Amino acid sequence: MAAQFEVIHPCCAGLDVHPATIWACARRLGPDHRVTESIRQFGTTTAELLGLADWLQGHGVRIVAMESTGVYWKPVFNVLEDRFPIVLANAQHLKKVPGRKTDVIDCQWIAKLLQCGLVRNSFVPPRSVRQLRDLTRRRTQLTRERASVVNRIQKVLEDADVKLAGVASDVMGASGRAMITAITRGTTDPEALADLARGSLRKKIPALKEALSGLVTDHHRFLLREALDQISAPDRLIRKLTAEVERALEPESFSTARQLLVTIPGVDLRAADVLIAEIGVDMSKFPTAGHLCSWAGLSPGNDQSGKRRRQAKTTKGSQWLRTTLVQVARAASHTKKTKLSAQFRRQGPRLGKKKASIALAHKILVIVHRMLKDHTAYQELPARPYPCPEA
Repeated sequence: MAAQFEVIHPCCAGLDVHPATIWACARRLGPDHRVTESIRQFGTTTAELLGLADWLQGHGVRIVAMESTGVYWKPVFNVLEDRFPIVLANAQHLKKVPGRKTDVIDCQWIAKLLQCGLVRNSFVPPRSVRQLRDLTRRRTQLTRERASVVNRIQKVLEDADVKLAGVASDVMGASGRAMITAITRGTTDPEALADLARGSLRKKIPALKEALSGLVTDHHRFLLREALDQISAPDRLIRKLTAEVERALEPESFSTARQLLVTIPGVDLRAADVLIAEIGVDMSKFPTAGHLCSWAGLSPGNDQSGKRRRQAKTTKGSQWLRTTLVQVARAASHTKKTKLSAQFRRQGPRLGKKKASIALAHKILVIVHRMLKDHTAYQELPARPYPCPEA
């Protein structure tokens, strides 16, 4: 079969990855400009993956492409990344012609697209960043689980007519936990419960006495005890994960980037950890800030036909990074006398708080790209005065 297209990679391979099997196609362009293909099936055990690497190397393969399907690509990537350049492609970009869909055709199609240079590579950070990403994502999941339990505790307190959440900003803080624990042990005296307040909350003891005068039954005490036992496990695991994240951030490149990121208004240590884990510290992977924002799903979509331009949603991207940036944007919007808060106040009335938060998150990610690329700290510029309506 003669080649009828421009060849970018003379010898390459395409992999169609499944949970238990992998179909591999090694595609080579010979000196006579004829294309030859070798196809073979492999398993997904470690021994089979090592055999796949040897088979690809035996065929002189110089670059490999595969789809990012679920988590099945990860063990394959981990085994092959030290021996071949790997192009990890979005499955939506490699759709085969309907009606001709088999595993063999899929691996041939991926190899053919790769040989023509038509496969776009997804961003895959180094192994150290991927390991940090696993830690921060797991910590985020546990934090969400803990928040769900805290919400359930508040519902039980409301059902018992205990208005602790209306007085204490953190129901599960040191004072709130002590009061709830006392309630589960049978304490019903509002004065004794209010006296468990600590720190600045002691200034609100009169309000606490009134809020803690509820109608707590044995049923409520059982539910509260169960919720307190359930929240202990996430707290313990979050502490362990935080210690492991600190250990993973010990390399100088990570610690320096962390110190730079926390200078941005609204970015705390936990948000900085997520930013480093999701995008890494090497900005050469993203030629411009626009590429990074597009990958994160914070770029406006394009929907234009002729002279008509329709409203389009933001692009799809990393939900972990996008969620963290929106949280950072909302925190930055409450800062005083900063460029970021001024932008939110300027755009909020026109776009609405949600869209203004997305726009501010886009701005913050542009700043992050510039800071990590130039290794410079955040410098606050004079905010443009926000026009106040005349009285």
